[in-house]
Amino acid sequence: MGSVSNSSFDAYAAYGLSSSPPATPLPVYQHQHGITHGIRPLPPTPQARRKPVPMSSRLISFTTCELSDALIKLGSKSGGFIPGITLRSEGKICASAYTVQMALASHDSPPLSEHFVDTVPAGAAIVIDVPPQAQNAAWGGLMSAGAIARSAVGVVISGRFRDLAEQRELKFPVYARGHSTLGQSPFTRPVAINVPLVISPPDNSDFPPVTVRPGDYIVADEDGVVCVPQEMEVIVADTAEQGRAIDQLCMEDIKAGKGIKATFMKYRGKK
Repeated sequence: MGSVSNSSFDAYAAYGLSSSPPATPLPVYQHQHGITHGIRPLPPTPQARRKPVPMSSRLISFTTCELSDALIKLGSKSGGFIPGITLRSEGKICASAYTVQMALASHDSPPLSEHFVDTVPAGAAIVIDVPPQAQNAAWGGLMSAGAIARSAVGVVISGRFRDLAEQRELKFPVYARGHSTLGQSPFTRPVAINVPLVISPPDNSDFPPVTVRPGDYIVADEDGVVCVPQEMEVIVADTAEQGRAIDQLCMEDIKAGKGIKATFMKYRGKK
């Protein structure tokens, strides 16, 4: 299970970036619903619940591959890529993250006062971190229906989901690591929302975990899921745009028969 924290931290270090550009300090997140690990929340007001989450029109124009390439060029070790999570129900996602931490049912935190789907802001992408040993679904058809009613744009799950036929009928974008016939109870439950998540690879490999904070950009398509730190939106989009232009030149030369090695050397400066 990913770690839970409500303290500020260096996003550049969390993403394995070699250096931090001069920028304003990262904000300390005051969780919208007063929820932190192990603390019972106060109910949010309807106005707070319905506040729209802004979406980046620039990031949505890029593929996840282009965004990962940009993050790698900027020094990220992971390229923002969250391994093992794939498209399960049609639709691209590009939106600010609304995070949910799941834990095993035996976890000692008190229950949340509301269902997390009922607190999702309009326009948000729900990101759920699930204990790796859990074999049950953390998401189902009823949750997708509720998320649609609240104008959420999709869900990303580092675990399993279910009700595949319903998901396809609802056409709500679902990205997950697997599928199950089992519901949440009595296996797992949500313990915190709107907190930073540290999502590790599913195979305990040396690939770096990815930190997803509330408000970070989640972009998901047929190639996978990428997290872009919100304060890096502009530089990532600029870098992705430059990379796309170079790739287009490469494609033209390669189609003309000029060879991969020569083309890469010409436009990318490498073999």
